[in-house]
Amino acid sequence: MTISSRFSVAIHILSLLEINKDGVSTSEYISGSVNTNPVVIRRIMSMLNKAGLVEVRPGVAGTKLSRKLCDITLLDIYRAVHVVEEDGLFAVHDHPNPDCPVGRNIQSAIEPIFSMAQKALEKTLEAVTLQDIVEDISAKTPVV
Repeated sequence: MTISSRFSVAIHILSLLEINKDGVSTSEYISGSVNTNPVVIRRIMSMLNKAGLVEVRPGVAGTKLSRKLCDITLLDIYRAVHVVEEDGLFAVHDHPNPDCPVGRNIQSAIEPIFSMAQKALEKTLEAVTLQDIVEDISAKTPVV
């Protein structure tokens, strides 16, 4: 699963945990909302647990958020599901041809731009909390 998919699924999971806080949120329940396999949910839940964003309770007890909504930023979630082997959103290909003028210089030409773009992304994600997302979802959800 790509970082972008893990990231959006992680936001989905955390939002659902809050919206269903009075219910039981098992991996099977969450997977029904995300429309994916419960194994995928458990993997992402493990990453979120390791990052201190959720408290995982095995079995029927389900999972709960471990911090207040306003204390969880999208950057926290992004970092929780970011796999170290990945280079963020932008990676430069390895081993371009050093005998080619483009191959010899492409990395030094684009790496600073990629770095600035990554920093801009992280600054944007840091400004948005899970509370913002849940409030937006709640505003769009009809009261039954």
